[in-house]
Amino acid sequence: MEHQATAAGVEEDNKFQRMYLYFLCAFLAMEPLDSLLALARECGGGSITEEAQRFIWENCVSEADQSKKGHAPYIMNFMKKQSKKGHAPYIMNFMKKVITEVESAGGDVLDELYEGLSHYLCSKKDAIPGEGNAWIVKYVSFVAHDCASRLVVPLRCSLNMLDGDTGCFLWPSSLFMSEFILSQPELFADKSCFEVGSGVGLVGICLEHVKASEVILTDGDLSTLTNLKLNLKMNQLRETDVVKCIHMPWESTEHIRLQEFTPDVILGTDIIYDPSTLPHLVRLLSSLLQRRKTQNHLQESNGAECHPSLRSTKGDSDGAEDSTCSCRNGAHTRIPSLEVVDAEFLSHALESGPVAFIACVVRNVNTFEYFIDLVRRAKLAIRELTKIMRQATLLPYMKAYRQTDVKLLLISRWQKS
Repeated sequence: MEHQATAAGVEEDNKFQRMYLYFLCAFLAMEPLDSLLALARECGGGSITEEAQRFIWENCVSEADQSKKGHAPYIMNFMKKQSKKGHAPYIMNFMKKVITEVESAGGDVLDELYEGLSHYLCSKKDAIPGEGNAWIVKYVSFVAHDCASRLVVPLRCSLNMLDGDTGCFLWPSSLFMSEFILSQPELFADKSCFEVGSGVGLVGICLEHVKASEVILTDGDLSTLTNLKLNLKMNQLRETDVVKCIHMPWESTEHIRLQEFTPDVILGTDIIYDPSTLPHLVRLLSSLLQRRKTQNHLQESNGAECHPSLRSTKGDSDGAEDSTCSCRNGAHTRIPSLEVVDAEFLSHALESGPVAFIACVVRNVNTFEYFIDLVRRAKLAIRELTKIMRQATLLPYMKAYRQTDVKLLLISRWQKS
């Protein structure tokens, strides 16, 4: 009984520590304030207690270094230090919401929070950006259930989608693809990886982290590419023989230029959104997928059994998936069904040549159908991969992001006979 009580106490401590870690991760990622408030309530067991307020004050607001207090794990102490660099308007608005909620519930607000809010209102007005200056640094933290950190990625992003093009915005599919890469590093380690539409660079940073032999990051917008290079520098990466940044507008990139590249894996996230660009995108993908692996590599890969990343799909692996896209308002829109990848197809696709992994949120069914039609007319195989891959949940604190909103597609030249 004593042993059971001790184990239960340890589990409770771990849960307590995990909730506060998730809160810090959400704060640093500048998650929506309502999501952050929900996590603060979870830290307090259902309400924002004085203890939770104290944690918020010491680790998100106070400029004093509190990282040496207690026996928090390294990742927690790292988060605490980074949180001091928070975006002033975000911190101020969060404090307002915390104070309002505690007061409305008839609770006692920590005096330091009142003082902190007053301080921000009086002395940090100059730090509050106008509509033309909406750049912030978000910290995307990939964490496991045991609170072990896989990777923490600072990213300079735009709060205004019109400032810096859509490529300077952090999209759900890039979060999904990054989790996929970190969950399945064997698919990318020692591989030449080519990303189409690299945006803020999160996917590329994850590819470098899992030891891809080459990471080619491309984007058609020069301001996005400039921001991407800043993000690489912020993550202690620079352009080398391994990591390259290339300006590549889809509509003007010629086939002869694409022949310079021989990737093993092509990646793209949230790139299926503008119908006018899709013919150029499919042409680019088709050119990159023409390359074949060497005979030596094929011989090494022959006889591959079920890929370890695949879940069992007995009975339905060759059938079409009945897909729906869940919208934020609770409505469901029918989207085109695609054949689901099975173990045999994935193994042969990986053996026979380069493959493309495309992650997307289906926002417009007609646009998605148009993309599928263009891919098939280019004589490429396209399959649904989402539901059969073992994907770890490494962003549990992001309540506004759902893996189920994202589809993962596999495109290749290998066709099942």
